Amino acid sequence: MAKEAAKGSTRAPRRTDSLSRELIIQTAIEMLDAGGEKALTLRALTLRLSTGYGAIYHHVADKGDLLATAADEVIAGVLSGVVADADPRTALRHLALGLFDAIDAHPWAATEFSRQPWRPALLDFYEGIGRLLDDLGVPEKARFDAAGTLVNYVLGVAAQNAANARLRSGTDTDRETFLKNAAAQWAQIDPARYPFVHAAATQLAEHDDREQFLVGVDIFLVGISALR
Repeated sequence: MAKEAAKGSTRAPRRTDSLSRELIIQTAIEMLDAGGEKALTLRALTLRLSTGYGAIYHHVADKGDLLATAADEVIAGVLSGVVADADPRTALRHLALGLFDAIDAHPWAATEFSRQPWRPALLDFYEGIGRLLDDLGVPEKARFDAAGTLVNYVLGVAAQNAANARLRSGTDTDRETFLKNAAAQWAQIDPARYPFVHAAATQLAEHDDREQFLVGVDIFLVGISALR
């Protein structure tokens, strides 16, 4: 007679249906979104998918490959939403905002993008930016710097917003309360020494991160018009 399974065992029942690469990547993204990079281990993934290590390794080489592929999937979703015949300025804003929103939804991806800037999806993103800059008449010699400036701005602002959100997640302070507290501190500083900062206290408390981000993209677009 077969022995009964030990009590308290964490082993999940093996799945009987086929395990696809798409399901593995989507599950990994869900785990990363819920708990960050530390939450994604191959053991946790096998338990979540009710499978073994061999089935996972059949589709991905290791955790690093899994993280990179998950990040590729995030960017692919941004690129898929671009309208082919859109005005170049509109398309640039759409791409920039799409990546900003994607990192806001998947904050772990920002770190992965910086680790491997040669990933296919990120290269596709750069290529799309370059084509749009060409359509806007930016000279070839200035195109690399212009594309890098825009992408670094998007990744930098989005990563900072994601970091701020992670810091607040460990406290009882939401974004609105945090900004009100910061604005109150700005309002109390010496206006003679910091006239701009003192005057901007109200705007700090009321500003919208996404709208402010788009203002930065528009400033970039105005700036590159001088390169033509």
